[in-house]
Amino acid sequence: MFSCTTAQHIYCTNTVQTVHCTQLLAYADHINILESSTHTVKKNSEALVVATNESGLEVNANKTKYVIMSRDQNAGRSYSMKIDNSSSERVEGFKYLGTKLSNKNSIKEEIKSNLKLGNACYYSVQNLFSSSLLSKMLKIKIYRTIILPVVLYGCETWSLTRGMNVG
Repeated sequence: MFSCTTAQHIYCTNTVQTVHCTQLLAYADHINILESSTHTVKKNSEALVVATNESGLEVNANKTKYVIMSRDQNAGRSYSMKIDNSSSERVEGFKYLGTKLSNKNSIKEEIKSNLKLGNACYYSVQNLFSSSLLSKMLKIKIYRTIILPVVLYGCETWSLTRGMNVG
């Protein structure tokens, strides 16, 4: 899987240019183009640049990065992505909406980080859990609304594999 991320607001309403993507993730000032080949990512990235220029916007070449996610770690090693006469930097991974996406598609560090944050969250409200003034149901609500979302943040991006061992 190949990914190209840019950091600009993109609103293409009156444009003739069409970007055909297997998957396009867009939120606020980040756009990720996910494709199965570098050629398609490059083609769609060029179309995106044209569309943004037609809309009076501009893609910041300095903030445009790409990562190649493949089982074959040598995939695309010699590939360089040039869009609009600017070379994009190849990175091992990047943060998207607070979630670290890496070229190895490994989520072990992400899960460990979320567990540590959840643990810290638990200790910050531990006095509530040990209080005899609160009912068991209220403690469960506190857990579900404060701790669990911290632990599960970004879990929709986690790819589960057989034999996953986080510990």
